[in-house]
Amino acid sequence: MSSASESNPPDAGDGEAPGESARGARWALVENQILSEATELFAKRGFAGTTLKDIADAMGMSRPALYHYFPNKEALLARLVSDLTLGPAEDLAKVRRLRGKSSVERLHKMTFDTALRHARQPDRFRVLVRSDAELPSDLAKSYRDGRRRIMAEFVAVIEQGVASHVLRPVDPRTAALGIIGQCTWVAFWYHPGHEPDEREVATTLADRAVASLTLADAPAPDARGPERAIELLKQDLALLEASLASDRPSPRSRR
Repeated sequence: MSSASESNPPDAGDGEAPGESARGARWALVENQILSEATELFAKRGFAGTTLKDIADAMGMSRPALYHYFPNKEALLARLVSDLTLGPAEDLAKVRRLRGKSSVERLHKMTFDTALRHARQPDRFRVLVRSDAELPSDLAKSYRDGRRRIMAEFVAVIEQGVASHVLRPVDPRTAALGIIGQCTWVAFWYHPGHEPDEREVATTLADRAVASLTLADAPAPDARGPERAIELLKQDLALLEASLASDRPSPRSRR
């Protein structure tokens, strides 16, 4: 007769031994807790002023136990660099390559994902930005490479949008810097658990990023040269008039 475990085998994945998935989940949970404690200590004392003993004490574990997860402080920073720059760069590359999505849709998702990531882990982003000067040379290079890759993904999508005449003819790098800058600052002013929630913040920033670059009434696909320039000037004049109207004092305020 088959045993209960044989008749209802656990879902072990692709050849994964029973219990292995649970052990992996526990390991990941402890790693995340260590990163959170280390991030808090780095924020208070700086990278140089924090020791592995400090982190182990904060976790309530011995240093030998901590070594199983991170052998030194550099390994902790390397994990932050990977999680906050290299990993996101790969995710953005996948968004850029999405089929069936316009440049505007991909730009919106890229901005939303980037802002949301900063809203969900603000402490880690702040620590990484402030520890930039303290990073060992190899980690500093990885950090710069990760930021360059993130920039390149945004630039590529904006270039595609400009080339297909759905985005304004802007300098792609300047536009990308502006969008990334807005997302980065989320880590410095947003407080998780407060209103608006993180997804609303990310959506607002993504909407604003797209609105700032999208043509209000796109010229016809075959519009080129003077025709396109005139249409863009009309839109700019309309925006200027609306801005001036909003800044004008009301008749009552003039009294």
